[in-house]
Amino acid sequence: MSLPSSDKGNTARVGVLGASGYTGGELLRLLARHDGFSVGLLTAERRAGRSLDAVFPHLDGAGFPDLVKLEDAAWDGLDAVFCCLPHGTTQEVIAALPEHLKVVDLSADFRLADTQVYADWYGRAHGAPALQPHAVYGLTELARDAVRAARLVANPGCYPTAAQLPLAPLLEDGLIESDDIIIDAKSGVSGAGREAREASLFAEVGEGVHAYGVARHRHAPEIEQGLSAAAGAQVRVNFTPHLIPMNRGILATIYVRSRAGADAIRAALAARYGDEPFVRVLPAGAAPATRHVRGSNHCLIGVFDDRIEGRAILISAIDNLVKGASGQAIQNMNLMHALPETTGLEQAPLFP
Repeated sequence: MSLPSSDKGNTARVGVLGASGYTGGELLRLLARHDGFSVGLLTAERRAGRSLDAVFPHLDGAGFPDLVKLEDAAWDGLDAVFCCLPHGTTQEVIAALPEHLKVVDLSADFRLADTQVYADWYGRAHGAPALQPHAVYGLTELARDAVRAARLVANPGCYPTAAQLPLAPLLEDGLIESDDIIIDAKSGVSGAGREAREASLFAEVGEGVHAYGVARHRHAPEIEQGLSAAAGAQVRVNFTPHLIPMNRGILATIYVRSRAGADAIRAALAARYGDEPFVRVLPAGAAPATRHVRGSNHCLIGVFDDRIEGRAILISAIDNLVKGASGQAIQNMNLMHALPETTGLEQAPLFP
């Protein structure tokens, strides 16, 4: 384990709100080896008063503070917070934070620019509409300059990250049709969060695969928002998520009607992401796999010609807890503090 967070001579002191969930735990795993941030505050409601190693034994010895209730949080001395609170609870919390704090929000509460669209999909009125216009949607590779200048970054969802990284550049370049996009995506069970639910029990998800949120998953408008911006016109997608009996990972298989063959699409993506530290476009014939990104901030993209003329297949793989959540949050916070973007994220994927 790295040196205790108080001994690293860091440049910024951060807090993690909602630190006892999977995204909070993953943030802390990555922050334990981060040379630019120290951790000064951890909040959790039901586990308040406990040491972090009692909640996450794998982080024993990291030197992190004990968990406290949000109402008991002390903001003095903090420069920034990562917000890992549940959807629907974050807007009011962030609106009440001291204005000097930079914020990366890992919930969905600031991802949708239109507050009415948020209300329609999340079933409740937006709790901080005056703050929403100041939130930057932080898909890092596509919004780097805006993230650098932001005070509040809405960290993208895991499925939208896996979908937009391959699709947005192709829509910008006019290489695919915007009215015929099918996204068939699979996620590991950690994407459902750490809270005990019947649908997440081992006996409910083991030895099987099932679709959920069919035609109504809340990531659909987030995906469409980003792709519409890339296309310069309204984009609608067919998006169906599936739950796979594995801990981590997202694999998105995307079917498009192309204006160019796979070679041209692959070349365009390779040109766009050639200098990116975390996005890699695979050579012809290579297909991404979740086991090749596990534990890393990487996104792998493969491109294939469909056997149906005029169509192509894109495949992207990410770790839903890293590039799909906590890793991308650190990538964004690095930019917000003028640190090298890769700080704390250099680790290679775990294999096997």
